[in-house]
Amino acid sequence: MALSPRLELKQGQSLVMTPQLQQAIKLLQMSNLELQAFVESELEKNPLLERDEKREAQGPGAEAQERDVASAMKDGASAEERLATLDTDLDNVYQGESRADAANRAGAAPADSGWASLKPSRAVSLDQDELDIGATLSREKTLAEHLTEQLMLTIADPADRLIGQNLIGMVNEAGYLTSDPAQVAEMLGTDIAHVERVLGVLQGFDPAGVFARDLKECLMLQLKELDRLDPAMRTLVEHLDLVAKRDFAGLKSLCKVDADDIRDMIAELRRLNPKPGHVFGADPVQPVVPDVSVRPAPDGTWLIELNNDTLPRVLVNNRYMVQVSRGPMRDQDKTYLSECHANATWLVRSLDQRAKTILKVAREIVRQQDGFLVHGVQQLRPLNLKTVADAIEMHESTVSRVTSNKYMATPRGIFELKYFFTTAIGGAMGGEAHSAESVRHRLREMIERETKANILSDDTLVEMLKAEGIDIARRTVAKYRESLGIPSSVQHRREKNAFGS
Repeated sequence: MALSPRLELKQGQSLVMTPQLQQAIKLLQMSNLELQAFVESELEKNPLLERDEKREAQGPGAEAQERDVASAMKDGASAEERLATLDTDLDNVYQGESRADAANRAGAAPADSGWASLKPSRAVSLDQDELDIGATLSREKTLAEHLTEQLMLTIADPADRLIGQNLIGMVNEAGYLTSDPAQVAEMLGTDIAHVERVLGVLQGFDPAGVFARDLKECLMLQLKELDRLDPAMRTLVEHLDLVAKRDFAGLKSLCKVDADDIRDMIAELRRLNPKPGHVFGADPVQPVVPDVSVRPAPDGTWLIELNNDTLPRVLVNNRYMVQVSRGPMRDQDKTYLSECHANATWLVRSLDQRAKTILKVAREIVRQQDGFLVHGVQQLRPLNLKTVADAIEMHESTVSRVTSNKYMATPRGIFELKYFFTTAIGGAMGGEAHSAESVRHRLREMIERETKANILSDDTLVEMLKAEGIDIARRTVAKYRESLGIPSSVQHRREKNAFGS
């Protein structure tokens, strides 16, 4: 069969994600910190973007400025025309408001606020008066710096110092030595005994327990510092597996002490720090900033509001655009300015739609989980993404992105939006389904009330839960108990018998 070239015309369809559409999707799933950083970078790149800090100061001249912009750009593409050429629209990511929202708006005024009532963002920047400059001029000393200072004061021999510096470089953030001394000796061309001798000196550094190679050595170093490493305690540390299993009878036999001594020794172990390096140079814990706040209204409903501090407000700097456009411009400059204006307009619209979408999803979550807000975790309903998506007429993927890295402040605390989505546990005798989280809570309550004479086994817990209308399997009870960190009935009975409580 001869091969020959030929032309064919085929018609097909394909979905192409433009950069603007990808940006809108990324904005939707960003956390508040990531969103602040993204907006900061856009403010640096786009000369037509500025913070919305002077909206109230704008006078009647704003409309005249808009007319000047249209006149100045009449030779080039307008912002709307540029947006039309992006080959996408926000409707591809965010769908319009649902019929329920439209009905609510047509009737009584909504109790919660929308985007228009939000105040300018208070994102930290260098031009803010309340910024504490002193906080940027200091930092915590790192573990490596702390150990190096002790090394310089303790060891004077240059060869020993070189070994010490290499060992410090192999200590992780928790304070453990991550490399074998034999590797250090081979790398530096010395013998293992020399490295071990220097390591013995370093293991006496502050904080106690650093340069340990495993947990047992770390605990022994701390006990040695406290002068509590007697033979019984050493035996206890060497058998941490029995401590984890709560085999107190076996520990009493090995350590040759009574039950009271075992209890005191284990309590002493718990006071030690298994990761001593974390006290130095640890990254500060960032407090969770809620994206949505929920509070009770006087009429018995709930007020759902967006957190102003997490919403960066930007606008298009039309004044600067007018000034630049009035002068002579090259075609390349006109194109660049038009693209900047279109991108700035797109970002403002994307931020606006993002806030509206978050608020819409939060409203539906509050409507679905009203029982949780009133009565607590016992009334947490099973909920999935499809239920919320169908209620607000959006796609499940949109709801999934909205609930990622977003938090809600409620009268019962701050919760991630995904916390309210839990699997369903069937009800006994065809009854109403229960949330997995509420079942875990009920399981913990049952075990906390058990006594020494009445230790509840998994089978007993299954029967008790079924009596309350919860149809659950024994393996599910065991899985939930392990996730809560609760020992099995055998280990629990052994512990209570050993400690007499």
